[in-house]
Amino acid sequence: MKFGKVDHPELIDFKLPQDHPDLAGVLTSGVNKNPLKLYVGCAKWNKQELKNFYPRGTREELPYYSSQFNSIELNATFYRIFPTEQYAQWYDSVPDKFKFFPKVVQNVSHLRRLNEMAYPALDNFLMATAGFKDKLGTVFLQMHPNFGPKNWARVVRLVEYWPKEFPLALEFRHTAWFNDITVANELYCLLEEKNIANVLVDTAGRRDIMHMRLTNNEAFIRFVGANHKTDYQRLEEWVERLWQWHTSGLNNIHFFIHQNMEKESPLLAVFFIKKMNEKFKIKLKVPKTLFKETK
Repeated sequence: MKFGKVDHPELIDFKLPQDHPDLAGVLTSGVNKNPLKLYVGCAKWNKQELKNFYPRGTREELPYYSSQFNSIELNATFYRIFPTEQYAQWYDSVPDKFKFFPKVVQNVSHLRRLNEMAYPALDNFLMATAGFKDKLGTVFLQMHPNFGPKNWARVVRLVEYWPKEFPLALEFRHTAWFNDITVANELYCLLEEKNIANVLVDTAGRRDIMHMRLTNNEAFIRFVGANHKTDYQRLEEWVERLWQWHTSGLNNIHFFIHQNMEKESPLLAVFFIKKMNEKFKIKLKVPKTLFKETK
């Protein structure tokens, strides 16, 4: 992922912002009610991107990937809607507890920008996505960076239209959604009312959108490493913050790791999972990788 890429990550202040004042109220509803559900994955599974992850001779990428990770942030669905048979093949290629977290096709978010012409594409996308059945995680819809609050009516229409059978997370990249207090409060209230997750994006060049505001009992986090040693410090801070949120009632953590050069994503994921296992006293499988772990 190139979004937020910088040439000198050592100059960036990566410290996570303080929690939004209203975050605690969102989490208390989950205290002591449900067990932790932790899903960690990469954004893609092809060997060309994830070099040094697949053992030599691996022919079927997804079956191997899903034997090591319990989820995938499926960016491939952003570029096109695949045939129904493809979703069935993906479904059959992974274990029972594996989850797909697909990205809404760009015709909806970027090309049609949620206008009235976007809905036929959205219907087609959802019909295809239903093929994941019980292995479907949260669907996420990412808006273009220049999609600002002047499009508020389109956002309202989308969340009113969205079928409840599909868990949804929204990612906004225009700073006014978060830095204009009136706009932000209206957005947060809408997402809370509809039980829609507010995606958190942690990337070097866009610290201005690190809002730290959850809108339901789901932390959907897209972490973009900088291929730099600071990536590990950042992940350690996330483990501590997630622990704080969990002790306050957070039950659902969906954490997806990107890199400017994706080949190191599995290595960061291994580090993150180990740290989460230690802190949370859990036993999420640690993926195998041909990389030597460094810090």
